[in-house]
Amino acid sequence: MKPAPFHYHDPRNKDDLLRLLAGIENGVLLAGGQSLMPMLNFRAVTPDHVVDLSRVRELAGISRDGDTLTIGAMTRQRDIERSDTVRDTLPLLQDALAHVGHRQTRNRGTIGGSLCHLDPSAELVTAAVALDATLVAERSGSVRSIPAKDWCRGYLTNALEQGEMLSAVELPVWAEGHGHAFVEYARRHGDFAIVGVAVLLALDTNGAISRAAIAVGGCAAQPQRLADVEAGLVGQQPATALFKDLARLASNVEAISDPYVQADYRRHLARVLTERALNAAAGRAAKAAA
Repeated sequence: MKPAPFHYHDPRNKDDLLRLLAGIENGVLLAGGQSLMPMLNFRAVTPDHVVDLSRVRELAGISRDGDTLTIGAMTRQRDIERSDTVRDTLPLLQDALAHVGHRQTRNRGTIGGSLCHLDPSAELVTAAVALDATLVAERSGSVRSIPAKDWCRGYLTNALEQGEMLSAVELPVWAEGHGHAFVEYARRHGDFAIVGVAVLLALDTNGAISRAAIAVGGCAAQPQRLADVEAGLVGQQPATALFKDLARLASNVEAISDPYVQADYRRHLARVLTERALNAAAGRAAKAAA
């Protein structure tokens, strides 16, 4: 199929973009196009306006300011995957990106496009929830910050309002030497995950777990934090028996059935993958402390 007719816009700077967004309705933003173009072709979306962000250079870039890593919404996934700054601060993002599509899709796909499309199985969405990301939304004359936990308003529905765009993602930097892991199960490499799990662990000077973050994606409309597992980890020495025991709590996640996978199978995967990710993250943390 071919897209329904629409007006194409090609702004060259952020000021022009914001003015444009303030004056149109029923528009969509073209960030990387890896999800939007098929949706246009199948007429799953029929916008009156398509606004191409590719030439708005102010929306791309990676920078660190103190304990915050800021990534522009139009930063290509491949640039994040190869960034030394990301590798030195939040390597979980690069772990997650190793599962995203293929090199060709990561060359075009952007972090903002993935977060705005908000597929519940998308790896960057799950990582953003685990990392307590803040999403910066801009419109003409105003800026607001949206915590990742408040970003999802429903299936494939983000918190942006009329005239707003996602301009950047702000990520708190974990202490050097923390452990991280992203594991998932998919039908084949490059597919969206049936279930994916992101884990971060920090150890204190005695080798005990001082901080933990775990997010499970693919089970429901948005990734879920495993707060009970996180609480059970803090203060404990890393151990496979501990991880196996606490991972059972992951079976309590909200899960949906679809024509391909039943909810109970998703809960089973959440338990198994949480245990694997905890062991992998703990191993990296122990190696960094050695």
